[in-house]
Amino acid sequence: MSAVQIQKTSTASWPDWLREPLLHFLVLGGLLFAVDHYLVAQADDPNTIVVGAAVDKEARDTFKATRGHDPNPQEMAALRRVWLDNEVLYREGLALQVDKGDTAIRERVIFKALSVVDANTKLPPVDDKVLRQWFDSHRAKYDEPARFDFQEAVLSGEPSEEAVRAFVAALNAGTPGDVNAGLRVFKARPLANLVQSYGADFAKALEASPVGEWRAQQSKEGWRAIRVDGITHPQTANFDVLRPVVMQDWIDATLAAQRSAAVRALEKKYKVRFEGPSS
Repeated sequence: MSAVQIQKTSTASWPDWLREPLLHFLVLGGLLFAVDHYLVAQADDPNTIVVGAAVDKEARDTFKATRGHDPNPQEMAALRRVWLDNEVLYREGLALQVDKGDTAIRERVIFKALSVVDANTKLPPVDDKVLRQWFDSHRAKYDEPARFDFQEAVLSGEPSEEAVRAFVAALNAGTPGDVNAGLRVFKARPLANLVQSYGADFAKALEASPVGEWRAQQSKEGWRAIRVDGITHPQTANFDVLRPVVMQDWIDATLAAQRSAAVRALEKKYKVRFEGPSS
């Protein structure tokens, strides 16, 4: 990796948990950024920002502690982006002397610097045409997805397709199930959640399954004994009903985009050096 690189991470490809306004800044609180005190103290050039192993370790450890698993490469890149935004804001806050009387609390310095950025944001004119375009381009946020009520009879171990099919046949015949089987009941699970948890093929098969019948279905982690109890079909959102919600979402997203662009502009004042892989 070259001495100076600017990492390009599109917010459109970020994980869902990082797309909300203001989560680009101050995410995970002070835990993620505690490492900065060490990094700033070690920096020889105040105009150089180093995103290195210490940042990655702190981000990875905090992410795992809060979410229960290591970040994937996409999530790690997003965490680096968040750290860099906050580092830029922190240094700008120090340059503006907003730390006066508050030197011990880094997050407040960042927040004050962000407040200065926010003071220069301004909403463009908006009318129903603009809001409808926003609404149509974000329909996944507003349309009600298909939802599924279903049960899963879980056999112990890692059962084969043959074992699951035999188990399903017994359940449909009214024969008591395996004493080692457990039962999981799911209510109103959205389609996207099923795709994430079980795989796209499983979700497609579940959509076609008859209600009230046990079936053997293959998921991304093996064969499952599933019975669909009910399906709520998707419903298209009504713009006129949701207009106040759409308006607030548009305002939040527009200001967040301006805020991010302003911080990116401030970032150009610094040399940013990435050390080591982000995964």
